[in-house]
Amino acid sequence: MLRSMFLAASCWLITAVTTDARQATVASAECAVTEPNGVSAGKDKGAWSHGNEQISVGPFGIWPNGEVIFKPGGPGFITSDGALGMKFGWQRGLRGKLTISGRRLDADAPPLRSEVNNGYGDIGFHASYVIFPTPGCWEVTGRVADASVTFVTRVTKIGDGPSWRRP
Repeated sequence: MLRSMFLAASCWLITAVTTDARQATVASAECAVTEPNGVSAGKDKGAWSHGNEQISVGPFGIWPNGEVIFKPGGPGFITSDGALGMKFGWQRGLRGKLTISGRRLDADAPPLRSEVNNGYGDIGFHASYVIFPTPGCWEVTGRVADASVTFVTRVTKIGDGPSWRRP
């Protein structure tokens, strides 16, 4: 009897762990993250840049493997409403104000927010914060005048901690 109960519990545990792993793999596979194309609107071209001659995310560009990972001690911050903010650098090859918009592709969520400081002038490098309301698969679009660049990134949150919270 005890042996049967142990075998049944072991089978359930293996099934649960395997199912969780499969669901995580499926979720990862369903987020077709953008591969950097190496094109930059500025003079600082790099392997991680992605865009066109008018606007690009970079020179540091898209985060490695297309994934933005939030964890205690890492880059990024959590806002008071639980959203996840990360710094992104942009290059503008034409004059104009940078605006950033985006939406979650794999589930319903409010649109992303951004903080774009006006202290960078109206051409060249421009830093911003992109603030994701939830983890998931996100499409992000940066615009300057009539030019735009869009990329897809996966947002992952690991753990929690007061040291990386921001009001």
